[in-house]
Amino acid sequence: MDTLIVDRRDGVVTVTMNRPERKNAINWAMLQALQDVLVEVEVRRDDRVLVLGGAGGAFSSGADLGDPEGLTGDPDAPALVAMRRLGDAALALHRLSKPTIAKVDGVAVGAGLSLAVGCDLVVASERARFSAIFARRGLSLDFGASWLLPRLIGLARAKEVALFGDIFDVARADALGLVNRVVPVDELDGFADDWARQLAAGPPLALSMTKTLLNDAMSSSMSEALENEARCQAVNFGSRDTTEAMAAFVEKREPRFSGR
Repeated sequence: MDTLIVDRRDGVVTVTMNRPERKNAINWAMLQALQDVLVEVEVRRDDRVLVLGGAGGAFSSGADLGDPEGLTGDPDAPALVAMRRLGDAALALHRLSKPTIAKVDGVAVGAGLSLAVGCDLVVASERARFSAIFARRGLSLDFGASWLLPRLIGLARAKEVALFGDIFDVARADALGLVNRVVPVDELDGFADDWARQLAAGPPLALSMTKTLLNDAMSSSMSEALENEARCQAVNFGSRDTTEAMAAFVEKREPRFSGR
């Protein structure tokens, strides 16, 4: 776990990528550790929100292509095997049923960009920079970028971002719709922590199902979406959390959600 720092407080799991000397480039050890943490967060009831950031004033410079051990720990592994390992981690992030927040300072490029926008919410500092830099390295998109970018910013803009591979500032990222909030550098930690604590205090079942409904929306018809909503709402109405929320409303107090 040397490549990641994991901190748990009050339902918030803060994961910090910890290779500042490489601008938190993703090597095989970090990739494996990240996937392990994502699986662990999924099954731990007390883990309600994940916040992902980077050490040393950078989010992530992407996959560490200079690592002699590659993305599998085996330098002789076929490229397809290595890329599937990368894909497994991206899918684990996407499948995580709990809210995720990317806390972006400095660069988020290549797989680092994919990792950031693969989170549910993106909070960025005023000095954050972004790039789908793959084409400039003779590569095509990976870590889910080909799926994420068109859904987030539309097909035409996704093609512009991907085909040119330009590095752009946070104002451009905001205009494109890649980030939710832009804050001063010294307010980044506090803002992300505030959002995380609000989500951690929310109803876990309802938030999880809301996230799933929205993730599935682009591939669902209206009738399918309504049926999915009905099923999720039926689960909510049978939960202790909804009973607690109704009681708290009547009693004019804040609800205390248990995830049951």
